[in-house]
Amino acid sequence: MAITVGVTGTTDMTDVEAVVRADAALLEDDLAEFLDALTAPARTAAASVYDTALRRVLYEPVADALGSKVGQQALPPTPGAPGGRAPLRPSMVYWAYRNYRGFSGESETASDLAVIRRTAVAVRILLKAAVALDDIQDGSEVRYGEPALHSTHGTPLALNTGAWLIMSALRHAADPAVVDSLVRSVGSGFTGQAVDMSSRTALTRAELLAAPRAARVGFWEATAALKTGTLFWMPLDAAVAGLRVVEDDRVALDGAMRQLGLASQLFNDLTDFVPEFGGANTHEDFDGLGNRVFLELLDDLPAGSPREDFKPYVLGHPRLERTLLALAEEAVALKRAAKDAVHGVCRSERSAAYFDVTIERKGHLIDRLLAAVRQRSGV
Repeated sequence: MAITVGVTGTTDMTDVEAVVRADAALLEDDLAEFLDALTAPARTAAASVYDTALRRVLYEPVADALGSKVGQQALPPTPGAPGGRAPLRPSMVYWAYRNYRGFSGESETASDLAVIRRTAVAVRILLKAAVALDDIQDGSEVRYGEPALHSTHGTPLALNTGAWLIMSALRHAADPAVVDSLVRSVGSGFTGQAVDMSSRTALTRAELLAAPRAARVGFWEATAALKTGTLFWMPLDAAVAGLRVVEDDRVALDGAMRQLGLASQLFNDLTDFVPEFGGANTHEDFDGLGNRVFLELLDDLPAGSPREDFKPYVLGHPRLERTLLALAEEAVALKRAAKDAVHGVCRSERSAAYFDVTIERKGHLIDRLLAAVRQRSGV
């Protein structure tokens, strides 16, 4: 049974972070082992033209897709700690394991840990595949400061690599319940991407322009829940499926991950308008109607206005600053509600602290964004 907890001053955060780092380091080791086995042919002397071609068109793109880490939020390197000087990325998969099977010396089981280790690797591979395919769909040439996979290897090979990684991830997961969960996540992600891309088509743009605000926001929420919410939901649902967690907790976690997905998508949409966060990309992603800020401001669009370039209209809108502030506040509220929901199923304060360390890698940016918007709005 879950107990109501909150992270208090009595929680040993140093001890919790050490466990987070150890789990993250284990994941990096497992991922390196997986990649090593997967791409071993690329490091051996080619015996034929076929071997050379296979290395160039499959193993090298796979290695590039899985090996990129630049720009992603991570725990900073700490000499002497697990993982040494390498940046570590905590996994929600391991939070589920710690929450439902305990910390070291409590109720760990070898069989459950084996399932979790394979699940964590499969999830990381699927996320990398999603990046490769998303960059193609969005026409992004750069990801985290590095050339996108399709920029380096071409679109056909990047598409093939993404599909091949999905297949490899599902095969690696092995556990039937985990595979079933991951298949549903992949389906949800593709569905969300399809609807998001529709916001760039003439028919959907016309329908959104004619729709009332409630319908526009409903479109955005449904799309964000599938497209971005799945990135949060997938690791947790796969882990709790592998651990055979009770249904009530799964439902609570599903709702919390949906809230985190909406908060994250609001953050992404808002950074198009805030130079402190969008950087060189500020005001650039204005070619569709998937941005929530756009959808909030369409009611005032004059009849007969050009429908291909909304940039001047939105940037000059008198309600822009108020809208940015309201949406930034909504993002923070969604994140806090999600954290409260997850804390409600935590088995201990250590588990709650583990979750906070994991989620605040990006979560703190949502808080900082609100502070930046408030400052520019004079609030």
